[in-house]
Amino acid sequence: MVAFIDEHRETMGAGPICAMLPIAPSSYYVQKAIAADPERGSPRRKRGATLREEIRRLWESNLSVYGPRKVWRQPKRESHSVASCTIERLMGQMGLRRVVRGKARRTTVADDHDQRPRDLVRRVFKAERSSQLWVADFTYVVTWTGFVYVAFVIDVFSRMIVGWRVAISMSAELTLDALEHVLWA
Repeated sequence: MVAFIDEHRETMGAGPICAMLPIAPSSYYVQKAIAADPERGSPRRKRGATLREEIRRLWESNLSVYGPRKVWRQPKRESHSVASCTIERLMGQMGLRRVVRGKARRTTVADDHDQRPRDLVRRVFKAERSSQLWVADFTYVVTWTGFVYVAFVIDVFSRMIVGWRVAISMSAELTLDALEHVLWA
Protein backbone atom coordinates (compact mmCIF):
# COMPACT_ATOMS: atom_id res chain seq x y z
CA MET A 1 0.00 0.00 0.00
CA VAL A 2 2.87 2.35 0.75
CA ALA A 3 4.26 1.86 -2.76
CA PHE A 4 0.81 2.49 -4.24
CA ILE A 5 0.41 5.70 -2.21
CA ASP A 6 3.89 6.86 -3.25
CA GLU A 7 3.03 6.24 -6.89
CA HIS A 8 -0.21 8.27 -6.82
CA ARG A 9 0.64 10.77 -4.10
CA GLU A 10 1.52 13.60 -6.48
CA THR A 11 -1.84 13.57 -8.26
CA MET A 12 -4.25 12.85 -5.38
CA GLY A 13 -2.36 13.41 -2.13
CA ALA A 14 -1.62 10.89 0.62
CA GLY A 15 -4.61 11.78 2.85
CA PRO A 16 -7.41 11.08 0.35
CA ILE A 17 -5.75 7.85 -0.78
CA CYS A 18 -5.41 6.68 2.83
CA ALA A 19 -9.09 7.50 3.39
CA MET A 20 -10.00 5.08 0.58
CA LEU A 21 -7.52 2.36 1.56
CA PRO A 22 -7.54 0.50 4.88
CA ILE A 23 -4.49 2.41 6.18
CA ALA A 24 -4.27 5.39 8.49
CA PRO A 25 -2.21 8.37 7.28
CA SER A 26 -0.11 8.13 10.43
CA SER A 27 0.77 4.50 9.59
CA TYR A 28 1.84 5.58 6.12
CA TYR A 29 4.11 8.30 7.49
CA VAL A 30 5.58 5.91 10.12
CA GLN A 31 6.46 3.47 7.32
CA LYS A 32 8.10 6.27 5.33
CA ALA A 33 10.10 7.37 8.41
CA ILE A 34 11.29 3.80 9.02
CA ALA A 35 12.30 3.47 5.37
CA ALA A 36 14.36 6.68 5.70
CA ASP A 37 15.92 5.67 9.06
CA PRO A 38 15.94 1.87 9.71
CA GLU A 39 16.96 2.44 13.34
CA ARG A 40 13.40 3.61 14.05
CA GLY A 41 12.02 0.17 13.16
CA SER A 42 10.78 -2.46 15.58
CA PRO A 43 13.17 -5.06 17.07
CA ARG A 44 11.62 -7.70 14.80
CA ARG A 45 12.30 -5.59 11.72
CA LYS A 46 15.89 -4.89 12.82
CA ARG A 47 16.54 -8.57 13.50
CA GLY A 48 14.92 -9.45 10.17
CA ALA A 49 17.35 -7.15 8.35
CA THR A 50 20.38 -8.90 9.87
CA LEU A 51 18.83 -12.34 9.35
CA ARG A 52 18.14 -11.56 5.68
CA GLU A 53 21.86 -11.05 5.09
CA GLU A 54 22.68 -14.32 6.87
CA ILE A 55 19.94 -16.22 5.02
CA ARG A 56 21.12 -14.93 1.63
CA ARG A 57 24.73 -15.87 2.49
CA LEU A 58 23.72 -19.41 3.50
CA TRP A 59 21.43 -19.84 0.49
CA GLU A 60 24.06 -18.66 -2.00
CA SER A 61 26.89 -20.62 -0.36
CA ASN A 62 24.86 -23.79 -0.94
CA LEU A 63 24.44 -23.23 -4.69
CA SER A 64 21.03 -21.54 -4.24
CA VAL A 65 19.26 -24.86 -3.82
CA TYR A 66 18.42 -24.95 -0.10
CA GLY A 67 14.89 -24.44 1.15
CA PRO A 68 13.82 -22.96 4.49
CA ARG A 69 14.30 -26.21 6.41
CA LYS A 70 17.95 -26.66 5.46
CA VAL A 71 18.74 -22.96 5.79
CA TRP A 72 17.19 -23.08 9.29
CA ARG A 73 19.42 -25.97 10.36
CA GLN A 74 22.68 -24.11 9.68
CA PRO A 75 22.25 -21.25 12.20
CA LYS A 76 21.02 -23.88 14.65
CA ARG A 77 24.35 -25.71 14.27
CA GLU A 78 26.17 -22.44 14.94
CA SER A 79 24.22 -21.97 18.22
CA HIS A 80 21.99 -19.18 16.88
CA SER A 81 18.37 -19.40 17.95
CA VAL A 82 16.07 -18.70 15.01
CA ALA A 83 12.56 -20.04 14.52
CA SER A 84 11.95 -22.05 11.36
CA CYS A 85 8.83 -20.01 10.59
CA THR A 86 10.97 -16.84 10.68
CA ILE A 87 13.37 -18.31 8.14
CA GLU A 88 10.44 -19.40 5.98
CA ARG A 89 8.79 -15.97 6.16
CA LEU A 90 11.97 -14.07 5.34
CA MET A 91 12.91 -16.39 2.48
CA GLY A 92 9.43 -15.92 1.04
CA GLN A 93 9.75 -12.14 1.27
CA MET A 94 13.16 -12.28 -0.39
CA GLY A 95 11.89 -14.57 -3.15
CA LEU A 96 14.38 -17.34 -2.32
CA ARG A 97 13.06 -20.76 -3.29
CA ARG A 98 14.32 -24.29 -2.98
CA VAL A 99 15.17 -26.29 -6.03
CA VAL A 100 12.68 -29.07 -6.72
CA ARG A 101 14.13 -32.23 -8.18
CA GLY A 102 12.50 -34.10 -10.98
CA LYS A 103 10.23 -33.03 -13.76
CA ALA A 104 6.76 -31.68 -13.18
CA ARG A 105 4.23 -34.27 -14.20
CA ARG A 106 1.27 -33.11 -16.19
CA THR A 107 -1.59 -35.56 -15.88
CA THR A 108 -4.33 -33.84 -17.87
CA VAL A 109 -4.04 -32.09 -21.19
CA ALA A 110 -7.39 -30.60 -22.14
CA ASP A 111 -8.30 -30.18 -25.78
CA ASP A 112 -10.50 -27.17 -26.47
CA HIS A 113 -12.15 -28.92 -29.40
CA ASP A 114 -13.26 -31.97 -27.41
CA GLN A 115 -16.88 -32.20 -26.40
CA ARG A 116 -17.38 -31.78 -22.67
CA PRO A 117 -19.86 -33.96 -20.77
CA ARG A 118 -23.12 -32.21 -19.97
CA ASP A 119 -23.77 -31.03 -16.42
CA LEU A 120 -26.84 -33.12 -15.65
CA VAL A 121 -27.19 -31.86 -12.07
CA ARG A 122 -26.65 -28.18 -12.95
CA ARG A 123 -24.33 -27.80 -9.93
CA VAL A 124 -27.13 -28.52 -7.45
CA PHE A 125 -25.70 -31.22 -5.21
CA LYS A 126 -28.75 -32.05 -3.10
CA ALA A 127 -30.53 -35.36 -2.68
CA GLU A 128 -33.68 -36.33 -0.75
CA ARG A 129 -32.63 -39.94 -0.15
CA SER A 130 -29.66 -42.26 -0.38
CA SER A 131 -28.52 -43.43 -3.85
CA GLN A 132 -30.58 -40.72 -5.57
CA LEU A 133 -27.51 -38.85 -6.82
CA TRP A 134 -23.91 -39.96 -7.07
CA VAL A 135 -20.97 -37.82 -8.09
CA ALA A 136 -17.58 -39.13 -9.17
CA ASP A 137 -14.09 -37.76 -9.12
CA PHE A 138 -10.73 -38.85 -10.40
CA THR A 139 -7.42 -37.70 -8.92
CA TYR A 140 -3.88 -38.79 -8.22
CA VAL A 141 -1.82 -39.18 -5.08
CA VAL A 142 1.97 -38.93 -4.86
CA THR A 143 3.56 -41.85 -2.98
CA TRP A 144 7.13 -42.96 -2.38
CA THR A 145 6.92 -45.31 -5.33
CA GLY A 146 5.27 -42.87 -7.73
CA PHE A 147 1.81 -41.70 -8.69
CA VAL A 148 -1.30 -43.65 -7.75
CA TYR A 149 -4.55 -42.78 -9.50
CA VAL A 150 -7.80 -42.91 -7.54
CA ALA A 151 -11.37 -42.89 -8.83
CA PHE A 152 -14.23 -42.67 -6.35
CA VAL A 153 -17.99 -42.23 -6.27
CA ILE A 154 -19.72 -40.23 -3.54
CA ASP A 155 -23.37 -40.48 -2.48
CA VAL A 156 -24.58 -36.87 -2.32
CA PHE A 157 -27.17 -37.59 0.36
CA SER A 158 -24.80 -39.14 2.94
CA ARG A 159 -21.59 -37.51 1.63
CA MET A 160 -19.88 -40.90 1.91
CA ILE A 161 -17.63 -42.65 -0.58
CA VAL A 162 -19.68 -45.59 -1.83
CA GLY A 163 -17.27 -46.91 -4.44
CA TRP A 164 -13.61 -46.52 -5.30
CA ARG A 165 -10.71 -47.99 -7.21
CA VAL A 166 -6.95 -47.38 -7.17
CA ALA A 167 -4.48 -48.09 -9.98
CA ILE A 168 -0.96 -47.18 -11.06
CA SER A 169 -2.11 -46.10 -14.51
CA MET A 170 -4.72 -43.59 -15.60
CA SER A 171 -7.40 -45.30 -17.68
CA ALA A 172 -11.11 -45.24 -18.41
CA GLU A 173 -11.42 -48.75 -16.95
CA LEU A 174 -10.38 -47.39 -13.57
CA THR A 175 -13.35 -45.03 -13.40
CA LEU A 176 -15.75 -47.68 -14.70
CA ASP A 177 -14.47 -50.13 -12.06
CA ALA A 178 -15.29 -47.58 -9.34
CA LEU A 179 -18.85 -47.34 -10.68
CA GLU A 180 -19.13 -51.13 -10.86
CA HIS A 181 -17.98 -51.28 -7.24
CA VAL A 182 -20.93 -49.05 -6.27
CA LEU A 183 -23.40 -51.15 -8.24
CA TRP A 184 -22.05 -54.37 -6.74
CA ALA A 185 -22.18 -52.99 -3.20
